[in-house]
Amino acid sequence: MVTATTKTEIEHAAFELPSFSIDAIRAAKRVTPALGPTDVLVRMRAASLNYRDILVALGVYNKGIPLPRIPLSDGAGEIVEIGSSVTRFKVGDRVSPNFFADWLSGPINATVKSSDLGGTKDGVLREYAVFNERSVVRIPEHLSFQEAATLPCAALTAWNGLIENGGLRAGETVLVMGTGGVSVFALQLAIMSGAEVIATTSSDEKMKRLQKMGASHVINYKKTPDWEKEVIKYTCGRGVDHVVEIGGAGTLAKSAVSVKVGGHISLIGVLADAKQKSDFEISLLMKAVKLQGVFVGSVEMYERMNAAIALHKLKPVIDKTFKASQIVEALKYQQSGAHFGKIVVTI
Repeated sequence: MVTATTKTEIEHAAFELPSFSIDAIRAAKRVTPALGPTDVLVRMRAASLNYRDILVALGVYNKGIPLPRIPLSDGAGEIVEIGSSVTRFKVGDRVSPNFFADWLSGPINATVKSSDLGGTKDGVLREYAVFNERSVVRIPEHLSFQEAATLPCAALTAWNGLIENGGLRAGETVLVMGTGGVSVFALQLAIMSGAEVIATTSSDEKMKRLQKMGASHVINYKKTPDWEKEVIKYTCGRGVDHVVEIGGAGTLAKSAVSVKVGGHISLIGVLADAKQKSDFEISLLMKAVKLQGVFVGSVEMYERMNAAIALHKLKPVIDKTFKASQIVEALKYQQSGAHFGKIVVTI
């Protein structure tokens, strides 16, 4: 156990990506740097997976990432040591690092984009990690480490898209796609905000779960390929106020049909198919739609989101929990798309 008076570097267990392959991830030893005056040492207790972690492992996300790299951006733990000038935290506080370590407030810029954990910087799949005190936030008291570890990327992305940028209001209608982490959090945050949710999914079993969580209308997109027509029908021809778009070009054309005139689309999925460009461009233009790219969020956004989560006692949906030593198995399960909500690893 590290105490508040420990000021030496600490050798600890970690996992690293030595080459671009999920199967290549291996156990390793790392040494924490000595703390600077405003640094905190966090004993990581849990981490969660995002689809981005698969892209990092495969070498198709930010191809300039130096190797070996400690993977995973999202985690939670407890502070076990603080620097001499730290004022925001004390030993024993439960915290979570922000996805972008240097994005404290204001709009995103090129500088903060190079501070992403598990990509440009080492991630959280390790026993101990050092962060500047401004880069971490307190986690809601009602959440476990495992639950809190799901928040930094998926939850904050949904919050930023719907609340910070989208200005979601009670009584509005939100369309979410699938049952991955961002979509499930978007559903929860929308309902928490007093909005109505329409959801799409690929199975009847997942339809029932989405309805149980509060979705007003769920569409099986395999049985109803032209699901955008069903959205328009359900909204009496008006369209939805907000779309949380995670499918890329394969669904953006359908989102353009589904959204109302003057509506808002939070673009989270990666666009890959330019062939559909002309179709949805016309719809977006003619409807004066606001198309907003969403890339996680700042520390201040994270703090505002956690305050709302704490107030409403929102509980993240965890599909399955793995041990850190099972990280390869966990990533392959994420890759399968069988999950509902978030996948967590304990550290």
